[in-house]
Amino acid sequence: RAMEHDRAIEVYDIIRTIRDPEKPNTLEELEVVTENCVEVQEIGEEEYLVIIRFTPTVPHCSLATLIGLCLRIKLQRCLPFRHKLEIYISEGTHSTEEDINKQINDKERVAAAMENPNLREIVEQCVTEPD
Repeated sequence: RAMEHDRAIEVYDIIRTIRDPEKPNTLEELEVVTENCVEVQEIGEEEYLVIIRFTPTVPHCSLATLIGLCLRIKLQRCLPFRHKLEIYISEGTHSTEEDINKQINDKERVAAAMENPNLREIVEQCVTEPD
């Protein structure tokens, strides 16, 4: 339990500084992510299931998929332990949450999105740590 809690804090520290695609604020400042939105479960020896439930700023947020993509890319790059990653929109906080949840948890769609140079540039701007 303590290890899972420590891992959850570690995950939160990585995602809280991601910047919103439209605003100068971080996802933490906008309360899109909070410490409570991260859940970590041990699923094997030194392997964890990381579940993130984020809350878009408005129920029709057009950038919710992009925010999910930023969360996934940053964690894939920065998590120092073996993990399986599931990212969801907090239940009842977005008008198309089911569709978005499918998109951001589909490896092929994520890979295709990152092949788009414009999209990749936006993601890079959001996930790059400020100096």
